[in-house]
Parts: sequence; C-alpha cells; structure tokens
Amino acid sequence: MRVLVTGAGGFIGAVLTDLLAARGDQVTALVHGREGGSRPDHAATAGGSPPARRLAPGVEVVAADLLDPGSLLAARLDRGFDAVCHLAALTRVRQSGAEPLRYFETNVTGTVNLLTALDRGVAAGGPPPAVVFGSTGTVYGDPGGGPIPESHRPEPSHPYGASKLAAELAITHQAATGRIGAVVLRSFNVAGGAAGHIDRDVTRIIPAALRVAAGAAESFRINGDGEALREYVHVADVAAAYALAVDAARPGDFRVYNVGGAGVTVNEVLAAVERVTCCPVRRVTGPPVIEPRTLVVDSGKIRKELYWEPHRSTIDQIIADAWTWSHEAAAESPSAPT
Repeated sequence: MRVLVTGAGGFIGAVLTDLLAARGDQVTALVHGREGGSRPDHAATAGGSPPARRLAPGVEVVAADLLDPGSLLAARLDRGFDAVCHLAALTRVRQSGAEPLRYFETNVTGTVNLLTALDRGVAAGGPPPAVVFGSTGTVYGDPGGGPIPESHRPEPSHPYGASKLAAELAITHQAATGRIGAVVLRSFNVAGGAAGHIDRDVTRIIPAALRVAAGAAESFRINGDGEALREYVHVADVAAAYALAVDAARPGDFRVYNVGGAGVTVNEVLAAVERVTCCPVRRVTGPPVIEPRTLVVDSGKIRKELYWEPHRSTIDQIIADAWTWSHEAAAESPSAPT
C-alpha cells in the first residue's frame, strides 16, 4: 500500500513508519518544512519538538507544513495515497490551556488542510484513502470511575482534547461523503521504546522518571499524593493498532477505537522504574493540581473487531524498553538526553 504518515518524526510516527515499511508498504513520511530539509534519512515532527529521528531505509521523506496548503500541494499530497496515518499534532494538555488558539490552529486547521489535499487526489481519480487519526482519551473529559467505552459522550475539559475532538468531527463528516474511510484511535500515555526510537519529551512521567534514575535530573515532582490512576500503552502496540486500522478502513466507513494498556498510579510508575532500573528515584511533593482522579479506557472493541492485543503494555515492559533504548540512543549520540 502507498501510505502517508504525518508527524513521522515524532515518537509514535517514527515507530509506525518503520513498522509499515517492514511489512512492505510504500511509506511517505511527512515532516515539518522548517526541520525536514532535504536529508532523505531523517525526519522531524510537525509542530517542531523532538530532534530528528532516523527512519527505515526506503522511506520517502517529504517536508511540508500542514498550516500551509501550498506546501502540501508542492509535496504532492494529492498524488493518491491508499492510506494516511495522521499523527502530526500538538499534544501537551497544560500548554494548550495557555495557548488555545495555537492548538486549534495546528490540530484542527492542519487536519482540514490535510483532508483538502487528499480530496484533490480523489477528485483527480485517485482512490479514497483510509485515514487513521491519532486522537486522545482526554476527549472524554472526567467521567469518573472505571474504564471508559467509546460510547461515552465526549466532554473535553481543555483545549488539547477539544481540538482533537473537533478534528475527529471534520474527519467524521468527510468520511460520510464516501471520499475517505476513517478510523479514530484514542489513547492516553504512549510510552516504552523501540529500535532507534525513544520518547524524548521529559514533560511526560516515564521519560522524566527515567532521567532521575539515570542521574540526569535531581528529583521527580509528584503533584498531590501520587494516587492518580492513568493508562500507559507501549508504542509498539500502538503502532500495531494503526497498521490494523489501515487495513480495516473502507470508503464511507467511520469507526472509533480506544487503544489502552496498563492502568497504574503515579506511585506505581515510580516503583516500577526503581524495580526495573535498580536505581532510586528521588521524589519531591507539590500541591495537587485539578485533574481527573482516574482516566483509563475500555479497549474491548478494538480487541474484538481488529484482533488487537497489547502484547508489550505491562508497566514493567514499557519501562524496560524505554530504559534500554534510551541507553542505546545515548551510546550512539553522547549528547542525546536519556
């Protein structure tokens, strides 16, 4: 299949790009125009955060800006792809509260511009592509209680979740025209590591805790009592879900799936980091912040319909892989963060 991956320089996007290339797909990696340059073996995230990541041999890398429709046409996104995995986005919840317009511009306008470019390809006689959209479990808001099913009414409580839900709606209505088939994948904390790829965003819990274990940071800050329950899913399992969704989407079809793994508290994450790394994680405690006490999803639907299984999504396996590959990255580039 001819598959476009947006955000291919990011953590999930890079792992997914490698997976699709390994199974024989013809993959085009879309990276941000400011960072992609002309180097065919590197990519950078749309939105511009992590350093460049090396992708699998044979992957075509194209540089464009989702907020610049002209650059999307120059990158020939209307050439007629069989499938598109759309992961380029801004993703920090607290940052979105301070910069809501930036989040809506990137996550909503960028998605509409991508759909418009794809629609030009369909109008020119290309196939209706399967569009797999990377969304977030935070669209559910704070339902309170047990695992959240896809049937729960979305009520996002911050601009990040609201912008992702708005992008979902644009994709939903475009799918209703029959000019795309669409699958939305909602997940929370994607973590772990894979060959050549680690999560370098130290605003996230596991990378931040591993920095303390490695001696690269002095302490880990816990907000409140550390008993907030969150869900973690291995990046390799998430990439597998995207690959399954690419194969399942049909023109005019629209589906939503939760993609979840292990539900653990912050304290349990830190205990697992110490257990796996055999290194202490010094804690400092701050006041609690206003946030849901429990956020975990019910992933039964994707298991039943697409036969997806989170094979690597125990918290110990997630941390072990993140730890292993962070050391591999540090060995390859001594200046790379651990």
